[in-house]
Amino acid sequence: MIVGGGVMGAATACFLARDHGAAVTVLEREPGYARASSALSASSIRQQFSTPVNIALSQASLAFLRHATDELAVAGEAPPALGLVEAGYLYLVGDAGVAAQRELNAVQRNHGADVRLFDGDALRARWPWLDTGGIALGSWGAAGEGWFDGPALHAAFRRKARACGVRFATAEAVAFDTRHERVRAVLAADGARFEADELVLTAGAWTAPLAARLGLPLPIAPKKRDVFVLESPAALPGCPLLIDPSGVWMRPEGPLFLAGMPPRDGDPDEPPLDAIDHALFDDLIWPALAARIPAFEALRVRTAWAGYYEMNAFDHNGVVGALPGWANAHVAAGFSGHGMQHAPAVGRGLARWVAERRWGAVDLTPLAPQRLTRGEPLRERNVI
Repeated sequence: MIVGGGVMGAATACFLARDHGAAVTVLEREPGYARASSALSASSIRQQFSTPVNIALSQASLAFLRHATDELAVAGEAPPALGLVEAGYLYLVGDAGVAAQRELNAVQRNHGADVRLFDGDALRARWPWLDTGGIALGSWGAAGEGWFDGPALHAAFRRKARACGVRFATAEAVAFDTRHERVRAVLAADGARFEADELVLTAGAWTAPLAARLGLPLPIAPKKRDVFVLESPAALPGCPLLIDPSGVWMRPEGPLFLAGMPPRDGDPDEPPLDAIDHALFDDLIWPALAARIPAFEALRVRTAWAGYYEMNAFDHNGVVGALPGWANAHVAAGFSGHGMQHAPAVGRGLARWVAERRWGAVDLTPLAPQRLTRGEPLRERNVI
C-alpha cells in the first residue's frame, strides 16, 4: 500500500510491480494532481550536490532517464517522450564563495561527476552573453546535468505501473489500523479501509501529518516557490541552467525561459498557489537576471505558476527508509526541491527495500529517518 501518487509514489509502485511482482495499491487524494509538486516542478537534474548519496542518486536517475523509452515502454502505446536536455548547471560564485566551491568540486569529482571550474576569463570565453562582474568562479556540469519533462515522467510511471497491475484509488488517508508494531490497514476520510501488508508514505509535502500518526514527527512542510515563464529575443547559445549568487536561477524552455529562486526563510507553510508573487520577480529576479545577462533587458513575463517544495527543515535532504518502531512502514519524502530528479533512483531503491529488505545500486542508508531521532543532520548545502 502506497499513500501518495505523485512521482515518488508512482515510481515506487512501478518498480515494486515490474521488478518484484508485488500487488500494489496507490492511494491519492487528488488524482488531478493540481497541487502536487510532481505537476509543478521545474524538472531539472544535476550532480552538483554536496552529499555523496545525492550525487549517486542523480547518476542513477540520469541513467534511467536516458533509457526511459525502453524502461517505461507499454505495449501498444507510444513510448514516453521526456525531452531530456543535457546542457549542464552553471553555478556562479563571488570571491567569498570560492573556497567552498572548490571543496564542493572536490567532493563531486571524487564521486564521478564531471564538474568543471571556470575563472572569469574562461566564463566570458564560453558564454560571451554572460556579465561576469563580481564573479570569481563558475562551476559547470559538463555531462549528466540538464532538464526534462517532469509531468511526462510522472505520467509514464503511472502508465507503466498500471500496465504491471498497480491499482490507483482515489482516497484521502487519515488514520491507520495498527497492531503489534505493524500497520494493518489505511483508513480513509470517507470510511473506506485499505488492507496493507506493507505501507509506504510518499505524500510529498503532506507526509508529515501521516507520519505523526505513526509516532514520527517529520520536519517537512510545503514551501511555495514561484516559477516565471519568460519571453525574450535574446540569443544565448549554449545556455545552461544558471544559478546566480543571489539565488536566482534560470534555464531555457524551448524558445522561452524559466526563472525563479528558492523559497525564502520565513515564508509561511502552504500559502495559496494561485497567489503568484509578482513583486518577487520585479524586485529580485528580474534585476538579477538583467544584471547578469544584459540581453535580458528586453524581457517580459508570459505566464507564471507556483508549486510546493516538500522542504525538510532539518537538513534539506530526503527521508527514505523504514519508520522507527514499525515492522512494515516506510517513507520517502522531504527532498526539498530534488524529488523529481531523484524519483527514478529512490523509487527503484525503495521498492527493493520493501520487497527484499536491502538496498540496490545506491545505498540509501544515509537518508534513513533514524538520523532525525538521533539529531544527526545530513545537510545538503546546494539547495536551489
